[in-house]
Amino acid sequence: MNRPAPLVPNPIQAPGTSLQQWQGSRRLRSVPTITREALLEPGRRLVIVAPHPDDEVLMCGGLLASLASSPADLLLISVTDGEGSHPHSTLWPAARLRAVRPRESTEALARLGIDCRHLPWLRLGLADAQVAASETSLVRQLRDILRPGDQLLTTWRHDAHCDHEAVGRACAAAAQDCHATLLEVPVWAWHWASPEDPRLPWARARKLPLAPHAIAAKRRAIEAHASQLAADPSTGATAILPPAVLERLLQPFELFFR
Repeated sequence: MNRPAPLVPNPIQAPGTSLQQWQGSRRLRSVPTITREALLEPGRRLVIVAPHPDDEVLMCGGLLASLASSPADLLLISVTDGEGSHPHSTLWPAARLRAVRPRESTEALARLGIDCRHLPWLRLGLADAQVAASETSLVRQLRDILRPGDQLLTTWRHDAHCDHEAVGRACAAAAQDCHATLLEVPVWAWHWASPEDPRLPWARARKLPLAPHAIAAKRRAIEAHASQLAADPSTGATAILPPAVLERLLQPFELFFR
């Protein structure tokens, strides 16, 4: 997922909304549920665009686990290699992260039941934390990849993380140009938004219920991203994905904005 680059003000640096607060959200409770079959129309390709290695699991690991038992036309696009997750670290320098994080993604997908040997997977190699600088180029690349009728799933364009937002904007533009359907997923918004937050597009929200085995598989997949789960003694930085963050991302549903 990566720690967001500084914003003014930076909502990610606030204490964050707890799982218990979200569980009490009237608006979240009222979000309609949707079946996988209604969310993903049969016969259409699903294209998942992840800003960083691990975002595909954080966004929709439960959905991916459900697809493992039902073959689907799936394409995964990793926009960056996640080399910027640990700035100034001697334990996790950029070169090491660039090599390790895609391997973590491969293991995570295997834990979801997806055989990466047969998964179409594009790594674009854009600079981590600098996707906005290449946004126009990214739109062009996506236009070349997408087909009419594709279902494009990515991070919400207002997620308050620079790369998540840039990728979301690029996907929205490319989807419109290519007549693809866009699904956006909040990741950091679970941290900074309030339970009744009017900034969230509640009218577009749908909840995909997850079976217990899908939640367990998603948890195991997240655990494959070891680089993101521990504090960094070389800088004193806390884990990118501490327990409180994981709790919010392992609820018994996944939230999509249609």
